Order: sequence, then structure tokens, then C-alpha cells
Amino acid sequence: MAISKKLLNPGERLILSTRQHPKALFVPILALVVLLAIGVAAEANLDDDGFQQVLGYIVWVLVILGIAWFSVRPFLVWATTVHAFTDRRLITRWGIVTRRGHDIPLARVSDISIEINLIDRPFGCGSLLIADASANQPARLNDIPHVEAAQRQLNELLHELHQGGGRRDGRDEGV
Repeated sequence: MAISKKLLNPGERLILSTRQHPKALFVPILALVVLLAIGVAAEANLDDDGFQQVLGYIVWVLVILGIAWFSVRPFLVWATTVHAFTDRRLITRWGIVTRRGHDIPLARVSDISIEINLIDRPFGCGSLLIADASANQPARLNDIPHVEAAQRQLNELLHELHQGGGRRDGRDEGV
């Protein structure tokens, strides 16, 4: 899902739009498999007499609730979360029922760093940490695909932004 064009201001250019790497769905898929295995095992080991049949229904209700919470909900959050960089700001939107968002003007960004752990390396993803002048903690965007390329692209964008604010020959205009 790309960022909606209605979120862009007139003249604003979309540079990068992404969501988390599908690697973020591995744990919810594993939870789905484990919960279904529990339900099937309970079905196979319980008899069809009164109490055990009720116990089987209870197990399946718990399995369905577990699947909804541990598999379906994380998938919906993943599907509705998007991170976008324009030539002016970072836009983050997420939420299933209630949409939430956070914008950081690029002029306030002071540092863009990455974090790639051992599990992220084979998938080519990682965390993008964006520090701005007002926040105590950097904004953390987890499981960004091609995180090193995204960092390079954003650093280039910041360089262009800062170059455009002053003279290119290194002198201040007031001197």
C-alpha cells in the first residue's frame, strides 16, 4: 500500500514509500500453525461424550480467539502501516479502526541511523532510527526492506535540503 496522494501537500514529492518487511509476519504465521495444531490435537484426543465434547468446543473457541489475537491482528496492523518519505517530511500512518499518524519535517531531522541484527541480515531489512531536534528518543521504524539503500537515499535527501538552505560555495549569505 503506497501512501495516499491526498496526504501530500501541493508541490511535495514522494521519495520513498514502504511498509515493514514480510519477515514481521513470521511469528504470527508460527502462532497460527501452533494454535491450529493444538486444536487438531485436542480434537483427536477427546472423545465425543458429553464433558469431553464441551471441552473440545472450549479448546476450539480459545484457538479461534488466539488466532484472531496472535495472527489476524498482527497481519492487519502490518497491512495498514505505511512509512513514507517526501522531499519535506517523514509520514507514518498505522491503524485498523482508528488511523494514527506521525509526521516529522525533514528540516528537523538531525540523524538517520540503521540497526541490522543477525536475523535481519538474510532478509536485507533492518531498523531505521530517525532522530529529530525535538524528540528525546529517535523514531524507530522496524523491519524496513533494503534499509541501507533507504538510509543512503534519505541522507542524500537531507544533504540536498541543507544545501538548498544556504549557498553552495560554503559561505554564509550575510558575509
